[in-house]
Amino acid sequence: MKNIFTLSKPPKPWGSRRKSQHRSPFFILSITIFTFLLLFIAYNHIPESLLSLSSKTLDPKFSQCHTTKAISPDKKFFLYAPHSGFSNQLGEFKNAILMAGILNRTLIVPPVLDHHAVALGSCPKFRVQSPNQMRISVWDHAIELLRRGRYVSMADIIDISSLVSSSMVKVLDFRRFASLWCGLDVDLACLSSLNAQPSLLDRLRQCVSMLSGLNGNVDGCFFAVDEDCRTTVWTYQSGDEDGVLDPFQPDEQLKEKKKVSYVRRRRDVYKALGPGSKADSATILAFGTLFTAPYKGSQLYIDINAAPRDQRIQSLIEKIEFIPFVPEILSAGKKYAFKTIKAPFLCAQLRLLDGQFKNHWKATFLRLKEKLDSLRQKGPQPINIFVMTDLPVTNWTGNYLGDLAKDTDSFKLYFLREEDELLAQTAQKLATAGHGLRYGVTRMEKPCPQRFSDVLLFIEQTVCSCATVGFVGTAGSTLAESIELMRKFDVCSTQN
Repeated sequence: MKNIFTLSKPPKPWGSRRKSQHRSPFFILSITIFTFLLLFIAYNHIPESLLSLSSKTLDPKFSQCHTTKAISPDKKFFLYAPHSGFSNQLGEFKNAILMAGILNRTLIVPPVLDHHAVALGSCPKFRVQSPNQMRISVWDHAIELLRRGRYVSMADIIDISSLVSSSMVKVLDFRRFASLWCGLDVDLACLSSLNAQPSLLDRLRQCVSMLSGLNGNVDGCFFAVDEDCRTTVWTYQSGDEDGVLDPFQPDEQLKEKKKVSYVRRRRDVYKALGPGSKADSATILAFGTLFTAPYKGSQLYIDINAAPRDQRIQSLIEKIEFIPFVPEILSAGKKYAFKTIKAPFLCAQLRLLDGQFKNHWKATFLRLKEKLDSLRQKGPQPINIFVMTDLPVTNWTGNYLGDLAKDTDSFKLYFLREEDELLAQTAQKLATAGHGLRYGVTRMEKPCPQRFSDVLLFIEQTVCSCATVGFVGTAGSTLAESIELMRKFDVCSTQN
């Protein structure tokens, strides 16, 4: 079969011998003028929003960081740039709550990004996007979600009500913040789409470009944290000398092969960015990614597991170990487990979009097979299995899932689909609840219409947390880790 990505060369419509061509000066001049006119016309017809934001002169009320009366002048805000899949975004959200708490800043709650719409790179390989690039990518994507009417806040999905009510953290939805900070005369949270308002969209892009750090720092207003996992591990009251070398450094091979010259140091976030620092005077403190993970005896970026001399932060650390989904999602997952499956079951996490599945799919299928073989020998059949997968049923033929589906005497498979009524009902309930918009500096005069289209992943995780027979997940997957955490905290202890 021909490779469809290989384009065959078209036959030449001319002979192999080329005649010498002589052009008159008048002809060359005409071509030059014509080309210039085309470029001039094209430039003047390019939408302003598509031109580089760095080349624009921003309205003074944006560049000088004038806030509206709705934002209290004594408030300080904390921004960050999440990335990758939902489980990674959730981990960063927890870290953001912690860092904002330490620095006593109001956390701007970001949207749930599309899966891998923004990628970081590899911290262990010292090959990552810069914080500035991350911020630009994230807020670009946030505006795109607003433009398409697909914006969903992290607080719409994750239940932070107890954290807020106990004053452990102060938060504000990004849409509300952007509306007020950018001086817009509309509430972005109440817009279903920005397509019909191009001037508003362009104005928002200009303002958010500053929040991304595109125009640099502004004294007393905006401070961008440019240290990332290549140079810094953030700590708090760790007992280490501030600025001491971290145990994980690039090895000699990496230094020589990739010309890596970074040195990783451990820095106390409160000393570096708290009271008395230049960053502390800024109204907005903006990080890049807040992703971290254990690696070679250290953490990739944030190593704060205890606050021995700060009881408030110690309580916050304990509280954010597990933050549940909002009640509407938990209720839907439990309903499926208790009223549809209605029997003890095993959960198998087999998602192709999971970054680790492609690396460990053989081992994952082997573990699942061993688990099922053991269950067949010990207990009654058929064995109930909830399959958490993004592989369409039509593609199960010829693989292990297809074999399980055909063996109806031994196994009974359950799975959720996008078109299931349970998902539509849950999406409607979430839209009505509007959890993300409950946190702000002003009360809503009227409910804002919202639209939720993708709740499948969250309900699947809840179902898996209810699997009493066991759970088989993908090794190294943050999604599997999230499900294990839900199981540890026994979210299915009640059917309500």
